[in-house]
Amino acid sequence: MLVLFFVVFIDLVGFGIVIPLLPFFGEHFQASPDVVTLLLATYSITQLISAPVLGRLSDKYGRRPILLFSLLGSIITYVWLGFAETLMMLFIARAFNGFMAGNIATAFAYIADITTPENRAKGMGVIGAAFGLGFIAGPAIGGILAGPDAANPNFQLPALTAAALSALAFILAIVKLKESLSEDARAKIANMPPRKHWQSFFETLMRPRLGLLIALSFLCTFVFAGMETTFAMWTRREFGWGPEQNGYLFAFLGIVSALIQGGLIGRLSKKFGEGKLVMVGSLLLGIGIGLIPFSDSVTLLLIATTILAIGFALSTPSLNSLISFEAGETERGGVMGASRSAATLARVLGPILAGILFAQLGRDIPYYAGFVIMLIVAAIALVKLSNQRAPKADKA
Repeated sequence: MLVLFFVVFIDLVGFGIVIPLLPFFGEHFQASPDVVTLLLATYSITQLISAPVLGRLSDKYGRRPILLFSLLGSIITYVWLGFAETLMMLFIARAFNGFMAGNIATAFAYIADITTPENRAKGMGVIGAAFGLGFIAGPAIGGILAGPDAANPNFQLPALTAAALSALAFILAIVKLKESLSEDARAKIANMPPRKHWQSFFETLMRPRLGLLIALSFLCTFVFAGMETTFAMWTRREFGWGPEQNGYLFAFLGIVSALIQGGLIGRLSKKFGEGKLVMVGSLLLGIGIGLIPFSDSVTLLLIATTILAIGFALSTPSLNSLISFEAGETERGGVMGASRSAATLARVLGPILAGILFAQLGRDIPYYAGFVIMLIVAAIALVKLSNQRAPKADKA
């Protein structure tokens, strides 16, 4: 699990490096706010396409070769990003980078392979902690390397640093990462009739309980991604911040997320159940994002973003854990791939809608909309999930 933790951590470092940088990169090429958010969404569009494909391929051929392939691709795409000289080159680089990032579904399936039902939430929390730590290191590295000047940041150095880190993860995976999917499980999958990836995706959504869980995961990610992709533009207009200041704040949010997902989520899920954590997490995410427009000082902004980070850190691994319980061994990669596809679709639509609201109706409107959506999610979780927790035995 430690090796996989590092591999996911590196993926998220690379993703996190460009979060505070990319809005400035887009505006460097005279992109409007809605085009900037479309640029960030491009990564998720191609990740959406690749996640179910890589998930199913990992069911058939094993988790390890898919993770190795995607890491190698990430090295190439980060170098490409660093040398982008036009807005179109930037879009293309982000598109290929997103396709390789579809390996996150495989990482979740890997964790589901090696954990028991009772420890599943803890395992998902470990991956969540890798996400959180990636958001600590990534934005901080990207912000420091890009510099504090909003008008003239260094775009190349952060991207090449991400490429170097992906190369390190690739080498580590070759040497240390073992296959998690047994030969018996792969043999069962090989004997199953082939299904089209998107057909499988929609079949998964049609399973009532799975469909509800994936829908809630979609909405949580939808709201968070809208905040994430407009935040640097909001702080630039409100406080005059550049990449470095935004990088430090995202790093702080990563610390909060890592502390919860890496240290507390397992104990909290055993005590209260995953369903209650989804409800509370959704409510906190809504409150935090709704407070951002009222943050006329850095102190208030830190309070608001801390609340939303806690909410997202509670709800996301809990939903992933509940989703994984609905999948048998032979379909786990596909189900988690479908779940990640839905979350990735949220990372496409959330930034696009937030960018339109930001550009057309005002910089505060995306956060008001996110507040309303999360109140609805919390209400649904209260009614449908409040008594849900890990089963006593794994499903076959």
